[in-house]
Amino acid sequence: MKIQMTVDGAVIATASLDPNDSAKDFAALLPLNLPLKDYAATEKIADLPRKLSLHGAPKAYTPSAGDISYYAPWGNLAIFYKDGHCSSGLVPLGRVDSGLDALQRLGPVSVRLEQATP
Repeated sequence: MKIQMTVDGAVIATASLDPNDSAKDFAALLPLNLPLKDYAATEKIADLPRKLSLHGAPKAYTPSAGDISYYAPWGNLAIFYKDGHCSSGLVPLGRVDSGLDALQRLGPVSVRLEQATP
């Protein structure tokens, strides 16, 4: 599934979700309006309205810049704009296809995540 992130109606980034149970559960929440804030000068994070499925999820993984992830211990979405480190409870959801630079530059920002329009 392709998704897009918009700010004030303008698409700032597009992404592709992975074909795993956690990503499918995340897609079921869309559309979402989320306040993204910087965390550890590496990622943008936002709380999700509920926990996601962890069926088949790895115990840990090492994210790269552009990865969209779910951090199960906190129940939050994480969009990495820099490479991260191996973290227990981090689940891959997808990858930013375009617009990662917009997420790097912006400070805290409210975005709308929804299925991409064709």
